[in-house]
Amino acid sequence: MDDMMKTEGLQARRSGFFTKPRAAVSLLFLMNGFSVGCWAPKIPEFAERLQLSKFELGLMILVFGVGSLVMMPIAGAQIAGRGSKIVVKAFAVLLVPMLLAMTVVESVWTAAIAIFLFGGFIGAMDVAMNANAVSVEKSMRRAIMSSCHAFWSLGGLLGAAIGGFLISHLGYLGHAEVVTVLSILILAVAWPMILGDQPHPDEAKPKARLPMIPLPWLLGLMALFSMMPEGAVLDWSALYLSQEKAASVTLSGFGFAAFSLTMAVMRFAGDFVRDQLGAVRTLRVCTVFAIVGMVTAALAPNAELAIVGFALCGIGISNMVPIAFSAAGNIPGLQPGIGISVVTTLGYSGMLVAPSAIGFAAEHVGFSPVLLALPVLLLVVLALSSLARYADGIGQSSH
Repeated sequence: MDDMMKTEGLQARRSGFFTKPRAAVSLLFLMNGFSVGCWAPKIPEFAERLQLSKFELGLMILVFGVGSLVMMPIAGAQIAGRGSKIVVKAFAVLLVPMLLAMTVVESVWTAAIAIFLFGGFIGAMDVAMNANAVSVEKSMRRAIMSSCHAFWSLGGLLGAAIGGFLISHLGYLGHAEVVTVLSILILAVAWPMILGDQPHPDEAKPKARLPMIPLPWLLGLMALFSMMPEGAVLDWSALYLSQEKAASVTLSGFGFAAFSLTMAVMRFAGDFVRDQLGAVRTLRVCTVFAIVGMVTAALAPNAELAIVGFALCGIGISNMVPIAFSAAGNIPGLQPGIGISVVTTLGYSGMLVAPSAIGFAAEHVGFSPVLLALPVLLLVVLALSSLARYADGIGQSSH
């Protein structure tokens, strides 16, 4: 009898490894990342069509970021009231035609509106799909957040990889039409399998506002300080390697490639690692890897060793943000959508602010000292790492 109860308990603890709701939320992450990846190769033509200077293009990209920051808290409030399923579906549908819109706008003002909405729908869907991933984690009693973010990275890589080929063969409008159809297909496959998680309306109303407790803001700080080094590597590693380490054009691209590769691999492995070590220990190990990697890249005497540093940094940063998101979605007494919207807004504001701030600082002191300063932020994450214990609350009825 005792053996039977133990067996039933083990079955109740965890469901299958790749359920339909997990497949659905993975596809949502893939679609979101794919949309971002498809946008990247369109930027030069977008700037040329609207006759934008580098400064004006920078302002447009800032408008994209502002759209995300405006819409993320709105999505969080809607998730608290309606559940993540209906919100992620709505914003995914709104996102589908935006690449086409970005391709046909002819004036600066309509382009500004389009890019604001594009950034807003990307950000809002981001909050909703992370909230849905937290619900799937709870239903499965196992960590899935890292692999979800791996699918986002995979989508971004696929979008960027096919962009040049499609544009050269079909033109910019043809490219936009093909990726729109592909996005519709991805969404259509995911649509019937998305996990429903609607909260009780009278429970949601008092919580659909910015939280007054410090915990989500501290987790948001962790995400912010984790994503600032990520933004630094994504935007500046190639320039750093070419200007300060005398790397060739080909070699200078390997910094980002090494970082992206180790990040994607470790995100797919991250859930297994988290299940074995727990969120706190995983976060601490990852943060140490990120610190060692960034210091190595900053102090490397040549480009090759700097690239090794960026690869180590990718191993570290890969699972830091997913753990922060999981923890935010499991704060006792707080709706997952609210906690996640705070963490995503703060985290992505780091990706928005970091590139310009790093560029300004590097112009005056060089990249090496700036890269050497970034591990200080990671030490703060290490100091707050005990908060990751909330990410291990998956499957508990704490809301």
